[in-house]
Amino acid sequence: MAQALSQPSPISPEHYLLDENDNPDGIRHEYVNGYVHAMAGASRGHNRVANKLALRLGTHLENSRCEVFQSDMKVGIQHKDDVRFYYPDIQVSCEEESDAYYNTSPCLIIEVLSESTARKDRTEKLLAYQSIASLQEYVLCSQDTPIVEVYRRRNHWQRERFADGENLLLESVDLTISVDDLYGFLQA
Repeated sequence: MAQALSQPSPISPEHYLLDENDNPDGIRHEYVNGYVHAMAGASRGHNRVANKLALRLGTHLENSRCEVFQSDMKVGIQHKDDVRFYYPDIQVSCEEESDAYYNTSPCLIIEVLSESTARKDRTEKLLAYQSIASLQEYVLCSQDTPIVEVYRRRNHWQRERFADGENLLLESVDLTISVDDLYGFLQA
């Protein structure tokens, strides 16, 4: 969903955050080492999968110390000179977060794949998210096919694949979800 904006030179993370936080035009931008990328809109299928997951997670985690955030909350990643801010579709943080606009310690990140984002989600973001010490799972969901991929820290980020008729356990939050339930809208 991201497209590179033409920029004459990189900008600082501070400049990015100043421009991005409370942005009145509603367009979101991701930041990767000085370069800003506009986010495109999401499809109906994308929204259905993301909403179903957020609802299940929110209900399951109600009255816990964990919070569910949807696509308007950034994840901030910084290691030496590598600074990134992404907008995952869903994230869960069980830590006390100090910034009003981004989290640095999620335990679970979920991205819903589209044709334009799948490559970036499976490569750049997978590698960047692995560097978050608190992250236990990274989940990729197809938006139009009942397929879910789960990458877990405990098994060295090896991909596990779940399809229709199967259940997946989100270990980081102890929630079992039926793939069929997530994609019930495809059968309607």
